[in-house]
Amino acid sequence: MKIDLTNTTSSKINAALMEARRARGSGAAGMVLTLVIVTDEGSAYDALKAANDASREHPMRTLAVIKRAGRSPRARAETRLDAEILVGSDAGSGETVVLRMHGELAAHAQSVVLPLLLPDAPTVVWWPDNAPHHPAQDPLGSIAQRRITDAVTAESPVGQLAQRAQSYTPGDTDLAWTRVTGWRSMLAAALDQRPSTIVSAVVEGESYNPSVELLGLWLTNRLQVPVERVVTNGPGITAVHLRTKDGDITLDRPDGLLGTLSMPGSPDRQVALKRRETSELIAEELRRLDPDDIYATAVRTPVDRLHEPSNAETAAAEQVAREVAEEAVEEAAEAAVANPERVTAGTAEKKPARKAAGKRTGKDGA
Repeated sequence: MKIDLTNTTSSKINAALMEARRARGSGAAGMVLTLVIVTDEGSAYDALKAANDASREHPMRTLAVIKRAGRSPRARAETRLDAEILVGSDAGSGETVVLRMHGELAAHAQSVVLPLLLPDAPTVVWWPDNAPHHPAQDPLGSIAQRRITDAVTAESPVGQLAQRAQSYTPGDTDLAWTRVTGWRSMLAAALDQRPSTIVSAVVEGESYNPSVELLGLWLTNRLQVPVERVVTNGPGITAVHLRTKDGDITLDRPDGLLGTLSMPGSPDRQVALKRRETSELIAEELRRLDPDDIYATAVRTPVDRLHEPSNAETAAAEQVAREVAEEAVEEAAEAAVANPERVTAGTAEKKPARKAAGKRTGKDGA
């Protein structure tokens, strides 16, 4: 069922919701929370679809706040509230209200949202993009128990983590942190199966990905060892290596679908580590409404604690490799001068083998 209300008020929207509920034959609301989505027209469809999918696990009332302040003075002077109400199969397992606020009303969205919140139920605010610098001080964020942002959508995702660290308030979280839940679970399970002393760690992933940085910061805090950050082509996080004296514990996921867990003394195992949809991330965040202390510790760790191999180090390593190669060539030359018959005989013996190897290689390459 879909109901359109033009130039309406919060009280009329509440009345329309009650009437729609009676028409469906359900007197009680039966919803566990209110999800407020602050977005724009461009992102509204994807955000509402994710919320509707998540509502099948968490029946809720979804309020989508779309602000249309207007570009011209005349448009800004026209204060109006338009609402679109979705119930039944169009709204998942709850109710959805799309609120389009025009003119000056866009600056006072909380006055429209407050009367529409479910009584005696928690409130969660989600910014799919363009999140405020301080979510807890935002007029809508201040009425919520949990505030969800997404650093991936920022112009500078890694810089956004620094902003989240400065403005962190208990109840804040970010979907960049939710995306590493599977990696954290797998690595913790690997260490439970094979307790080892970790000497250092390496996190590999695409550049400008805040999830890669947060995973490295989490390892830095939990293991208290140096963590190296290596840039790859992605997608997302591609591998984590935990260095031990017995060998590396490696969790590798090069394609974003299936991971491989390798541990010393054990056969490699395939693990499910697929990149998840936004609806799954939102559903996970709605399972707990208490402050996430582990996220707070990770996001407050300075990103510069992650060690990245510099150009100077790479050049030094290449220089050492060249010096070793030159020494090997000089030693071989000295040996040839000191004992030419032995070197000639050895070369003659190797030629047939090299020719045969060359023929086999040519056949395999075809």
